[in-house]
Amino acid sequence: MAFLQSAPPRQPIFRAPPAVLWLIGVLAALHLARVSRPDSQSDALVYEFGLYPLRYSRAFLESHMANPGTLLERAVPFVSYIGLHGSWTHLIINCLWLLAFGPIVARRFGNVLFVLFFLVCGMAAAAFYLAFNWGSPVPVVGASGAISGLMAAAFRMLPSQAPWTVAGEAPLAPLLSRPILVFSALWAAINLMTAVTGFGMAGEGGLVAWQAHLGGYVAGLLLSGVFDRLRPRNVDMPVDR
Repeated sequence: MAFLQSAPPRQPIFRAPPAVLWLIGVLAALHLARVSRPDSQSDALVYEFGLYPLRYSRAFLESHMANPGTLLERAVPFVSYIGLHGSWTHLIINCLWLLAFGPIVARRFGNVLFVLFFLVCGMAAAAFYLAFNWGSPVPVVGASGAISGLMAAAFRMLPSQAPWTVAGEAPLAPLLSRPILVFSALWAAINLMTAVTGFGMAGEGGLVAWQAHLGGYVAGLLLSGVFDRLRPRNVDMPVDR
């Protein structure tokens, strides 16, 4: 009888690997901790942990007799800027993109390599932004550059997501394959349009610029192959987890 049949197992609401959900939670917690402070303290956090290009310009520092800080203090913003966002809208959009592309990368790399890859792409995005905005007083904040790296890696992993492939065995799409070239051209066009029109994600603490998007994306394309060789071969998790 129908009423004696066992109910089918409930599907989880979120199918993202734990590292992706934890990363979203950390980004949300950091933003809440900052905006909960008085404006003066909130601005001070952005100044301390956001990436200000002028902090690395010797000419600016000498002309203003400013203290550049220790080597560690100048290195930390290359990572800490990822945890700062200009507004809740900025954060939510980034988290949605992270939820879209992060699971593909995390299932293939595993949680530890996924987080490391995310941070490395974020640092590359910061360096790319710095190179094109040397001495600028405008800070860059947000996880968009790092997520662009995840998006690039996810594009290279799309062939491994096909239902007929063996988990973890399908190779990454070649850098010069047609899908990768098309995706890359579209992403570059979108960001160049941002540069020309001025459309962007701005907030009270600064913005994530198009240069950071492109820098993170290029890093994701190039480094996904390196990280793929480092991963344990039993890492891949079923899509329904």
